[in-house]
Amino acid sequence: MADPVNVDEFEALARDRLEKSVYDYFAGGAEDEVTLRGNREALRRLALRYRVLVDVSRVDTAATLLGIPLSIPVILAPTALHRMAHPDGERATARAAAAAGTLMTLSTVSSVALEEVASSAPSAPRWFQLYCYPERADTEALIARAHRAGYQAIVLTVDAPILGRRERDLRNAFAVPEGMAAHPAGQPKAAARQWPLSSLIGLPALCWSDLSWIRRVSPLPVILKGIVRGDDARRAVEEGAAAVWVSNHGGRQLDTAIPTADALEEVVAAVGGRAPVIFDGGVRRGTDVLKALALGAAAAAIGRAQLWGLAVGGEQGVRRVLEMIRDELALAMALGGCRAISEIDRSLVVP
Repeated sequence: MADPVNVDEFEALARDRLEKSVYDYFAGGAEDEVTLRGNREALRRLALRYRVLVDVSRVDTAATLLGIPLSIPVILAPTALHRMAHPDGERATARAAAAAGTLMTLSTVSSVALEEVASSAPSAPRWFQLYCYPERADTEALIARAHRAGYQAIVLTVDAPILGRRERDLRNAFAVPEGMAAHPAGQPKAAARQWPLSSLIGLPALCWSDLSWIRRVSPLPVILKGIVRGDDARRAVEEGAAAVWVSNHGGRQLDTAIPTADALEEVVAAVGGRAPVIFDGGVRRGTDVLKALALGAAAAAIGRAQLWGLAVGGEQGVRRVLEMIRDELALAMALGGCRAISEIDRSLVVP
């Protein structure tokens, strides 16, 4: 294949380069993968109703998210174990996000220590995704590490009280490659308890009262990731969440869960402008981003797409994926009659 011209072509190249078990771990979803496919299909079902006779000789994709200026309203969602895709792992991803003018959300299940990721792109914005330990003191220590390392928000994943049944991983008997850290935020084994990547059994099933505790101990704003219902979104804001992240874990948790594009508008309405809404699930094109913004999202996030870029070209591969989506978004905005992010509204999309 020649140089990839879209994210799907990056995935095809990544599939050829990665071990089958690693590719399936990144690409797979829960059970029959109905939700995995549904995320993309729901975006495709939305049609764009474009405006004409607008002077779009200049199009500006810049945006702001929780006070952070971005070159494009597309951020990197948390994904685990980047060193399985490329030896530089999360370091390369952080540098690529910085070069593209956007932010990375580092997974708790990082293959590189969170401090090392931060030092790879010290001036860039970054968030830290949190899985809680069984012991609260250990969780508080992890939050404190993120704060000291300059992360600007805690992204609390709320849709994984236990691990979904991912049958590709079961068939492959997937295991973290030997010699690769599988500890919270890449912390060395000598300094941390083993992270049970193969099972979340033993981790605490969080409740709303735990959000109050996390907000109390965190000096950083707390974002709730994994919301697909309006009532949960409303309560999240009432309980002090700085933002709501519409996500079904990329179809990796509860199969046949609602596609995120079908859930987004209800969540936006429930939040009522009191906090920004972030969206992920099936985002592969600039048109996908445009549709999410038209439905009320403040930003879209990409998960697997960053991994395909990383597997193919390391830092430059991730950067190229972000540039592709940026260029596609700018084109879609121009053809849709929008000169700036602020001109994207609900009238642009129809079922």
